[in-house]
Amino acid sequence: MMVFGALMAALMAVGAYLSIPVGPVPIVLQNMFVLLAGLLLGSRWGAASVAVYLLAGAVGLPVFAGGLGGVGRLVGPTGGYLLGYLPAVWVAGFISEKTQGRIVGDVVAMVCASVVVYGCGVSWLKVLTTMTWSKTLVVGLYPFIVGDMLKIAAAAVIARALRPVMNK
Repeated sequence: MMVFGALMAALMAVGAYLSIPVGPVPIVLQNMFVLLAGLLLGSRWGAASVAVYLLAGAVGLPVFAGGLGGVGRLVGPTGGYLLGYLPAVWVAGFISEKTQGRIVGDVVAMVCASVVVYGCGVSWLKVLTTMTWSKTLVVGLYPFIVGDMLKIAAAAVIARALRPVMNK
């Protein structure tokens, strides 16, 4: 599990490099790997994987969006989203464990985890920028909903394909 956890942390870093800047919060693939970590590793190992990723970024390794790192990213506009990955992966893993990896349970797990990420991220963005709630939602939530639905669909398929391999 430690190897799988390290692999997921590395994939989160790779997913952050694939970013499209659309304002203070870029579109990235790293959240798909956070969701996959919860589904494939469970709540405890998924949280460990995200913690390793966040720690790597906090100490300055270039693992966050745009190839950046450092504590400044955790206290900047995207900090709430990044820190929200930790409770989100735990939620995804917990629900997936309870639903025994069924596809509907996985989708519910990922939707709930995404709500956690957005709850943390949008709230932090609002506090940091002092934008109105409607403006914060326009720049920190709405542009990402369709893409996240596609990521959830892709992650459900990937998890279904990888679980048998990982359980060998």
